[in-house]
Amino acid sequence: MYLATTGRRDVPPAPTGARRRVSATVLALGTVSLVTDVSSEMVTAVLPLYLVLGLGLSPLQFGFLDGLFNGATALVRLLGGHAADRGGGHKRVAGLGYALSACSRLGLLLAGGAPGPIAAALAADRLGKGIRTAPRDALITLDSPPDALGRAFGVHRAMDTTGALLGPLAAFAILWATADAYDAVFVVSFCTGLLGVLLLVVLVPGDRAAHRAGGRTAGRPARVRVRVRPEGPAPLRLPAVRRVAVAAALLGAASVGDAFLYLLLQERTGLDATWFPFLPLGASAAYLLLAVPAGRLADRLGRRRPFLYGHGALLLALGLLLAPVPGPLLLAGVPVLLGVYYAATDGVLMALAGPLLPPARRAGGLALVQTAQALAKVAAATGFGAAWTLWGPRPALLLALAALTAALLGAGRLLPREGPGPRTTRKDPT
Repeated sequence: MYLATTGRRDVPPAPTGARRRVSATVLALGTVSLVTDVSSEMVTAVLPLYLVLGLGLSPLQFGFLDGLFNGATALVRLLGGHAADRGGGHKRVAGLGYALSACSRLGLLLAGGAPGPIAAALAADRLGKGIRTAPRDALITLDSPPDALGRAFGVHRAMDTTGALLGPLAAFAILWATADAYDAVFVVSFCTGLLGVLLLVVLVPGDRAAHRAGGRTAGRPARVRVRVRPEGPAPLRLPAVRRVAVAAALLGAASVGDAFLYLLLQERTGLDATWFPFLPLGASAAYLLLAVPAGRLADRLGRRRPFLYGHGALLLALGLLLAPVPGPLLLAGVPVLLGVYYAATDGVLMALAGPLLPPARRAGGLALVQTAQALAKVAAATGFGAAWTLWGPRPALLLALAALTAALLGAGRLLPREGPGPRTTRKDPT
């Protein structure tokens, strides 16, 4: 059995208690993500500074590495999702990804400033993220009622973002205490990443535990077991899933990576390099505050509109960087708009795609959507870096602004239309 969006309104909503709470599995996964994000964001916060200002990479070289950093997950997402579905091993596959990301910090420590080993370490980190993301998100969808997925993802992403907020603070404290010793940041990041793996082993239920499929029967949660062999239609055979994947790819191809925006902010405002790790904090704080409200709003209004509005916030951030506004307004406005963008798009996209997929193919289907978006962002990062190198930052921003506007119009026509509130019904593929 799987859940599919329809236009019917004859399905009663879940009890209010289901909407007020999220499951223990979601909270456990949120705790793991919080600790892991402290580890990863410690590195992410100092990486542009380390590569561009410390090692002297050009924007084009940084764009290539940034694309690798965010896009090496592509094919591995598909493999990780398929492995989790086929063996029912969502926790094991996710744990492998968390462990690989943690060990990649040692690669950065041993690279010694050489671009090749640095690229390999970044690729290993993103490969780990690619392996774990779809099984983790599948666990969230399988353990949450379908009409409360936005809230469940909002809670998880809020906890995840708490780690993203603490990571740059930890990186700044370490750099200040060690007189800009980047190696110390990598060592602490490695230890924190290992703690996240341990928490996953201890807190998250075993692979073959039952997961909620949504709804309640006689006052008790309805539960299904994850199938050992994937059943139901393949994700690409579902037209709604194809449309979501194409829309995510279209918008991803027109996006601009956070690291580029922070480098542009530093260039526009003349911010001292010492304060560079603080730039992501505004986005993380806005994301933390808005993730749960955005998820609840998506549950009530339908997930399509918040997803599009979130990309509209990114469009405003690009416009703000082009506008003749004072530095303090830029330093406040751009990170906040980035936080709005992530709060309205990250978990909302998974909540939009999840109910369209059979439970036994949930991880693979979510991986398909994530892969389409990741591949598009590889091209976007490389293209923006090339445009910046060839023509300068302002023409590159103008091109990105035009591309994102066109992508929003196209995605608005592609995404499945929803009415307000949850519209779910049960369908038996057999």
